Amino acid sequence: MIFSRTVEHAIRALIYLADLPEGHYAMVKDIAAHEKIPAHFLAKILQQLAREGMLRSNKGPTGGFRLREPAGNIRLLDVVNMLDGGSACERCIAGFPECTDDVPCPLHDSWKALRSRIMEYLGRNTIGGLAEALREKRKALKPKRSKRPAAKSR
Repeated sequence: MIFSRTVEHAIRALIYLADLPEGHYAMVKDIAAHEKIPAHFLAKILQQLAREGMLRSNKGPTGGFRLREPAGNIRLLDVVNMLDGGSACERCIAGFPECTDDVPCPLHDSWKALRSRIMEYLGRNTIGGLAEALREKRKALKPKRSKRPAAKSR
């Protein structure tokens, strides 16, 4: 992907936190187990997001992490910029140390157009939107219960 594993884990954890009831906190171990992310790695990510002001943290038996603002206000681009820095998508896709409009690599023009669309997507989509889409997808995948009584075997 164009961003780090850190950002991937953060997005999954933020979607988990988006589904918490108002005012509730989730513990790192619970998020990590649900999302299958190493707990020590996730703890560092969530601590960084808390330091940056995206999350609230609370210590104690009912503590953990929760979103500081509504999930619909947290753009994916904000998460990428916070964790990978603003230049994450600016690097040369082919790995060349110098790649600009003046000194382009062989992939520069096609990557520039694609990068623009990716940045637009990240800027327009939010954690809240992803959480809602995931809830809808899970609801659609749930098996439907039949209203007919089961046939008796003889």
